[in-house]
Amino acid sequence: MSTPPSPPPPPPPHVIEDCLSFRLFSDGSIIRDPDPIFPPSIHDDSSVVEWTDLPFGPPHHLLHLRLYRPKTLISSKLPVLFYFHGGGFCLGTRTWTNFHDCALRLSSSLSAIIVSPDYRLAPEHRLPAAIDDAISALDWLDPSDPPHPWLSSQSADLSRVFISGESAGANLVHHLALHCARSDPGRTRFKGFILLMPFFSGVDRTGSEAACPSDGFLTLERADQFWRLALPHGATRDDPMGNPFGPGGPELGSVELGPMMVVVGEKDMLRDRGVEYGEKLKEMGKKKVEVVELKGKEHGFFAMNSWSDDAGDLVRLIARFMEDNQS
Repeated sequence: MSTPPSPPPPPPPHVIEDCLSFRLFSDGSIIRDPDPIFPPSIHDDSSVVEWTDLPFGPPHHLLHLRLYRPKTLISSKLPVLFYFHGGGFCLGTRTWTNFHDCALRLSSSLSAIIVSPDYRLAPEHRLPAAIDDAISALDWLDPSDPPHPWLSSQSADLSRVFISGESAGANLVHHLALHCARSDPGRTRFKGFILLMPFFSGVDRTGSEAACPSDGFLTLERADQFWRLALPHGATRDDPMGNPFGPGGPELGSVELGPMMVVVGEKDMLRDRGVEYGEKLKEMGKKKVEVVELKGKEHGFFAMNSWSDDAGDLVRLIARFMEDNQS
């Protein structure tokens, strides 16, 4: 009896998503490039700011954050500012030189201690993994048991903690504001929330999305790809993790949010979503929400060059917000 022929070998894995610094293959494997997509450091201010890396999070997915403080110690205790980096939930770490530069700039210009956490990235870890990790980063900062000497009562004022983020990091700030309001409404140490060009989504296109040029830093095609890879399988861009006002999301009108500043760029394709977010919250009676539009600015301008004149305007806005909401 003749032996039946062996079945042909399966085809080799092929690329199904090419997303800037990584490629997703048909067998589910992912190859990430080691180098960041941004240019090398433009202005490393480590001569006046010191930093250190520390672990946080549960043992089964231990992460790291980077802690910064000015080398010239100020006579008064320093406020603390969380800075969550961007990258569409798919790219970036605290170690990328551009995000490192952002934290250096914030620490030196604001005379503040900066906490820059990593979070798990998609598509290996789809949302809500990044949201869970951001919450773990807040829990790491325990005022009753400071996790590092720089955060002791002699150096840091843990009653003045602000939470900021850029792009996808700003989306995380929205979810952190909700978490803080729900989990401990009486908490006073989180003094305010700063959303820089928030990465929000929706099925229906906004005017700024429809007008987005194909050669912008963040294009509509790229944003759609990020959401396709970051949201849970089967979810649409109206999922509340991307669209704060999406069906099935929390009823925001009854939530007591802390002071909030939403910064949008005039030429950012996400400009309309950020403005809508802030204006809707104000319509719901959130009196401590302000929306600031920076003329001529594109998405990610702070991450691309944190020492530009434009970035200086942004840092001064953050400083003013922190000063206005420190008590």
